[in-house]
Amino acid sequence: MLPKYKRVLLKLSGESLMGDKNFGFDTDVISQYAKDVKAISELGVQVAIVIGGGNIYRGMNEADTGIERAHGDYMGMLATVINGMALQASLEKEGLYTRLLSAIKMEQIAEPYIRRRAIRHLEKGRIVIFGAGTGNPYFTTDTAGSLRAIEINADVILKGTRVDGIYTADPEKDPAAKKYDVISFQDCISQQLKVMDMTAFTLCMENKLPIIVFDMNQPDNLRRVVSGEKVGTLVK
Repeated sequence: MLPKYKRVLLKLSGESLMGDKNFGFDTDVISQYAKDVKAISELGVQVAIVIGGGNIYRGMNEADTGIERAHGDYMGMLATVINGMALQASLEKEGLYTRLLSAIKMEQIAEPYIRRRAIRHLEKGRIVIFGAGTGNPYFTTDTAGSLRAIEINADVILKGTRVDGIYTADPEKDPAAKKYDVISFQDCISQQLKVMDMTAFTLCMENKLPIIVFDMNQPDNLRRVVSGEKVGTLVK
């Protein structure tokens, strides 16, 4: 069966790589993600990935840390490159060809981000990992994910989270919360549902780029999503 999407951008949070740990990586989680990415790559799907850095460094409150926001954001960008390298190693262990592209120059470990080169890598079947966010402070990795997805003409953003979709309220706090199968961008905004930060979300809305929020920790969910099965919540 042909996949529903030909080119996707998978957005993962840094925290998702921790598994049950309080810091760093859970190798079992990264290994599972690599296997899931391999499964959809073998279907012919072109895969780009953006990972956050929250498992290593989160932009802390300046008052608490004494680190100014811009400086802290650059530290966070470096954390995303470390995560990208960890995932890259796991993907290559699965026999996949990968490229790590960084928005900040660091030639010894990553290629500089060049849009046309990124698209060419995807066309050749390589898994492309975008590191260092947008290269600018004050922007989240959600925004980096939206921006890169639009730049490479992705069909959809797949936001892999710990929950199986978007709910009327936080399902971890409110057991009565109901899940949406499909919801519009406007309804997300009017109900103040936190899918992504507003900059990232508005970018997707203005460019008519759908978002699917799903549980990445459920093995095989990624393959089911790209195959068009009803998994998670579709924002369109």
